[in-house]
Amino acid sequence: MLDTVQHHAQPQAGAPSSHLAQEFVETLRLAVPLMLTQLGQIAMITTDLALIGRLGEDAVAAAALAHTVYFVSFTFGLGLMSAVSPLAAQAYGAGDVRRIRRSLRVGLWVALLISLPMMASPLYGEQILLALGQVPQSAALAQRYLNGLAWGIAPALGFIALRSMMSAVNRPQPPLWITLAAIPVNAVLVYALIHGASGLPELGLFGAGLATTTVNLGTFVAALAIAGLRKPFSDYRPLARLWRIDWPLMRQLIALGAPISFSLLLEYGLFSSAALLMGLISTTAIAAHQIALQVTAVLFMVPLGIGMAATVRVGHAFGRGDPAAVQRAGLVAAVLGIALVSALTLAIILGRYELGRLFFGSGEASAPTVALTATLLLVGATFFIADGLQTIVGGALRGINDTRMTLLFAAIGYWCIAFPVAWVLAFHTGLGAVGVWVGFSVGTFVYAALLILRFRMLTRRLAG
Repeated sequence: MLDTVQHHAQPQAGAPSSHLAQEFVETLRLAVPLMLTQLGQIAMITTDLALIGRLGEDAVAAAALAHTVYFVSFTFGLGLMSAVSPLAAQAYGAGDVRRIRRSLRVGLWVALLISLPMMASPLYGEQILLALGQVPQSAALAQRYLNGLAWGIAPALGFIALRSMMSAVNRPQPPLWITLAAIPVNAVLVYALIHGASGLPELGLFGAGLATTTVNLGTFVAALAIAGLRKPFSDYRPLARLWRIDWPLMRQLIALGAPISFSLLLEYGLFSSAALLMGLISTTAIAAHQIALQVTAVLFMVPLGIGMAATVRVGHAFGRGDPAAVQRAGLVAAVLGIALVSALTLAIILGRYELGRLFFGSGEASAPTVALTATLLLVGATFFIADGLQTIVGGALRGINDTRMTLLFAAIGYWCIAFPVAWVLAFHTGLGAVGVWVGFSVGTFVYAALLILRFRMLTRRLAG
């Protein structure tokens, strides 16, 4: 098995142009299933909200509040699980089967151990929301949803750890098939538990959360079964000695993953603050911002998938001690990301008014909101590209175990530049909502530039 890993990890001999072409193909082969898996996750969240919407506006508002509480907690675990990918990819590049197995094992243990304290936030969501000044009725409704949702944290994190290992060994397809199968199952189960269909109890918002937890558990079990029973994963014996905790490697995973978690929280906090800033401007600004942000979230899945692929490809090269391949993998991922995001950004610019009308309708009453949404999407064109770059280059840096400086750069880009610039432009120059997006774009460009400089410096140091 070791020989097989080494065979796949080693580059083919040939001219530099053939190396670049091969890298392009391998990155795209990894990135496409990862993108589609992420889009599948968004599809499930969107389905949940659409079905909850039948319960009324109060239920939708409560679900939005519940997701805010849930994702603050979940984001921390997501960053730690992201560290499984570079550790396993480096092991794959080095031909170290045992370390691939150990990387997954510590990921699953961390998922279990951190999920217990992470559940505290959702289970006390009502108190948190009341402390933040939310209406008691909305906070109580949100808690019902969270009571069902909280128990799915551990299996959701475990699924991410398994997905990371599978991607690291160049097999990202199984998590995609599992996610695609889960979308209709999730929709049926959410509907059934909300409304009490097919003999199930009518549980309302609690049922929606419980359905999501059940689907999370199902996707985790499915991925675990594939990892343990299906080739090539079974050749690595990923579930062997699962009860043993590898403390040294766990410390390495936490050291690598914790800065990723805090970087994600800084980014999440910035966008949460954006909603507050929009609230100080106008109701129209809030509505337009939310739709523009939703479009951005869907678009973001493309560079996110490429960034995940960059972590794996850079990790492979780093693991086998090939500095030229490290640099090549980062370069190809960045170029591929710029090309795809630029094409999608152009499509959004051309269809920005249609996107606004899709959400708000074409009546006269909604015309100002549609116009502002279109303007924000136009201004957001630069932000889309910058955000895509920082995601991809950040993924490449994870492949060489560099995450601490990324955290520092996130603090500089998002909170030392983006937020102050957004505040000044929004409230002291009369730009309003547009000023907020310009500020975010400027800060994100600075963040991306710092990451690019960091990657260039480290790859030159590796080559030296």
